[in-house]
Order: sequence, then C-alpha cells, then structure tokens
Amino acid sequence: MAVTKKETQEKTAKKTTGATKKPATKTTATKKTTTKKTVAKKAPVVAVNKKHVLYVASEAFPFAGTGGLGEVIGSLPRSINNSADIEARIIIPLYQSLSAEDRAKLTFITHITVPVAWRNQYCGLFKYEHGGVTYYFIDNEYYFKRSGLYGYGDDGERFAFFSRAVLELMPYFDWRVDVLHAHDWQSALVPVYYKLYYMYKEGYENIKTVFTIHNIEYQGQFSPAILEDVFGISYKEYMSIEFNGCINLMKGAIDYSDYVSTVSPTYAEQIKTAEYAHGLEGILLKNEDKLRGILNGVDVDTYNPKTNKALFVNYDKNSLDKKDIGKEELQKMLGLPVNRDVPIIAMITRLASHKGIDIVRRAMNDILKNDVQFIVLGTGEIDHEEYFKYIQNIYDNKVRSIISFNKDLAHKIYAGADIFLMPSKSEPCGLSQMMACRYGTIPVVRKTGGLKDSIIDCENGDKGIGFVFDNYNSDEMLCAIERAIGLYRDYKAKWSGLVKRAITTDFSWNKSAGVYLDFYREILG
Repeated sequence: MAVTKKETQEKTAKKTTGATKKPATKTTATKKTTTKKTVAKKAPVVAVNKKHVLYVASEAFPFAGTGGLGEVIGSLPRSINNSADIEARIIIPLYQSLSAEDRAKLTFITHITVPVAWRNQYCGLFKYEHGGVTYYFIDNEYYFKRSGLYGYGDDGERFAFFSRAVLELMPYFDWRVDVLHAHDWQSALVPVYYKLYYMYKEGYENIKTVFTIHNIEYQGQFSPAILEDVFGISYKEYMSIEFNGCINLMKGAIDYSDYVSTVSPTYAEQIKTAEYAHGLEGILLKNEDKLRGILNGVDVDTYNPKTNKALFVNYDKNSLDKKDIGKEELQKMLGLPVNRDVPIIAMITRLASHKGIDIVRRAMNDILKNDVQFIVLGTGEIDHEEYFKYIQNIYDNKVRSIISFNKDLAHKIYAGADIFLMPSKSEPCGLSQMMACRYGTIPVVRKTGGLKDSIIDCENGDKGIGFVFDNYNSDEMLCAIERAIGLYRDYKAKWSGLVKRAITTDFSWNKSAGVYLDFYREILG
C-alpha cells in the first residue's frame, strides 16, 4: 500500500544542539484506513539455502542519490543477486524525493516505535521490488520529509534513528539477515548498536557486520555532549567511539565491525597513511587485518551509448563514426563553434579542491592555448564556480561552464566529448572515468585511488585506455593533456584504436560482484 497519510509525529523532538528532556509523543501507523493502534506481527522467516546480505545506506539510485554512494548501492546488489547462493537486499530512508509513481508501488509491512535515546519515535516499513532487488524503506516524516538528503543540524539524530530502526525492524523481515553491510558514516552506528545492544538477543545471533568507507573525509563527527541524549549510548562506552575529543561514528564503525572495506585496492592502502586518512590512519592500521579494497563498477545498462535515450545519437563499438554526430549536436546546443576536428575536453565533477580544481585553474590558460574546447559541468565551492564563469567570459568561443547538477546533460557531455579530465588529489574509486570510457571518451587522470586501479596509460601496451600522470601538480597534468591532444590531432588511426579499447573495457559490476561474493563467502565460512 502506498504512503497516503501521516498521523501526528513528534513536532518538538530534540535537535542535536540540545533541548530539555520530555516524554516522547505517541505516534501511529501510516496505513490508509488505520484509525486505531495495531500490533505489528513479526514475519515468519522463510527457510532457504541462500545466505542474505542487507545493504544499509543513506541513498540508492534511482530512488535517492547525490553521487557515487547512490550509484553503488543502486547497482551492486543487482549483480550480487545473479549468484545462486547469496541474495542482497537494500534498506534506505523514505525521503520526500521519492516520486508519487514509486510511492504508489510501495507495500506496507508494519509500523513500530524505535528508541532514539529517551524518545520513542514512529517508524514505518515499506517494501518495493525493483530491478530484481528488494528495497525496504524506513518511514518517518519528521526525519526524512525534507527537501534534501543531508546538511541539517540534526543529521546525527536523523541517522541514529535510521540505524536503530534497521536493527529494530529486522524481526519483521520474511528473511534472515546473515551479513549487515553498512555504508559510510550515516549508517556507521549499525555495527556499533548491533554489538552493544543486539548481538545476544534472540533472532540476532551470529550476524556478521561489514562497514564500507566510500570517502574517509566525511566521518560523522559530533560533540561528546550528545552521546547519551541523541545517540543513546552510555558514557561508559564513550572511548569506543571517541576520537580527538569528539564523537567519531566512522571510527566507531571501523572498530566495531567484523570487516571493513573500501572502494578500491589502492585507496585501501592510501587510507592507512596520514596523507589520505584525515586523521584515522592509526585506527585503520590497528584494524588492517580486516580491511579490504574492492574496486567499484558502473551500471553498464544506464551508461550504454547504444541504448541511452539521453544521447543525441546512439552508437556502439561498431558505429563510432556516430559519436562525432553527437559531438556536433553538443556543440550546437552549447553555442560552441561546430567543428568535429577540435577536441572537446570535459569535466563533470563536484567543484571541490580535492577533485583537482586548483591545478586545473593554474593550468587553464595553457590548456586553452591549444586548439581545444573545454566544458565543465558541476556545482561546489563558490570560488570555483565563479572562476569557471569568469573563464567562460574570457574564452567565450572555447569554454562552457554549466554550474548545475544535470544528469541528462551529463550523459550528452560524456558521449560528445573526446577527452575527460579527472586530475583528483584524492579519489577513493571514481566512477566518472569508467562512465567516460563507456562512451568512448578518453580519460586523463592522476594516478591515485581508484583512478590508478582502473585506468592504464596508453603508452603501456595494448591495454592502455587513457593518459595518466603521477604527481599532483599542474605541469604534469598539462603534459598528459597535451599528449592526449597530440594523439587526437596527429594519429587518427591510433586514436580510433584507443577509443575502441576504452569503449569495450569491462567496467561492469560482474567482476567486482564476483570479488564481493567471494568476500561474503569467506565472512560466512
């Protein structure tokens, strides 16, 4: 049954900034015809031979997403479910952004109350089968009926509720959870709460916990003053989630989880060093025996130039001449001079310093001395946004700066560009370089994190699919860009071969899912 109504929830619930304790307001279910409180019944567990992995995350495409986390959660479980012995399901919050069409397809499972420190908050559970994967949605309008996913003063309380709700709702699944797989700081409390409060309860025995770090920069840090009042954790346990004088949820998850993974083998090594760990290198070194790095993949159905309806023209490895038609249409759309012989360099990125924007800025005038066009699509730090607007004004016949988040246009740029620039200072995995290759657009990347693991320089034999530079400086980046421009301009046959290698490289989840399946089998013995 779709979500149609909410009865009164706690309007004056305490924020993480502090409020006077008071009794929690009673709430009731969201079922359409409910007029009296019903008692939720625990679902019978279906006896099957498969083992079960529950992905706990704050976002999953196509229902909610802001970036790489949503892409991964929306794609990886589908590939996991191709196996005969392991099934994956997903649980995320029921955000306001879920469309009316999708809401109409939700099936109501139950409602309960969930303890959030001294509060007892309404929690609804809905289910949706999509793309061969079962999604569970956790409903609470007070926490999740908002215009955005993150960035609120009570985010700590919101995701403490979400993490606790996941564990409280598990007895109501028709499915026993064997592995709890939590992702990033928003679900970092799942392994912490499990070990503190649930692992010895009936029905919760012998569950393995995995915590995946998608980006170690965002750790879930809060004042220690709210440990008991918001997170519901005794001060006796403070030192287990304390780091540098504050609550650090990611640190707690690393220590409490049975296993820790991250999104590329290189990043798994890098985050054990001070340069990349944002302070957590000691914690990861202490836990390195349970740390794994598994390279992400991409959704090859979505990023498929042969079928993607967002493109001006569809093409594949056997019709790469049509890629130039899409390039010309992109030039027309953006008001650039139409010329298929001028290489288009593109960036689709968050405009943040760790994405390499500062070295791009230092090299921009030298890049534009070449006969090229440059397109950037993204939003981020205001200084970077203003810079790219300025550069477009200066180089109006060469540069287009689109300061927005536009997935439809992103597909058109991935397909219409010739060179994709990704000079990240730090990149846990990166998906954009893989997406670019899917469209036959050649990446220029820095040798770090997942960029190192996914892109081989074209000078290194017949497996090369891009241009790679080692050190984080504008001179090395410019050299790599000019190598790409030179090959495009002077060696058309070699460039065509490079494009064909890129477009046929397997970046699907099949390989990565196989590694995850072996990982889960090892965990489960």
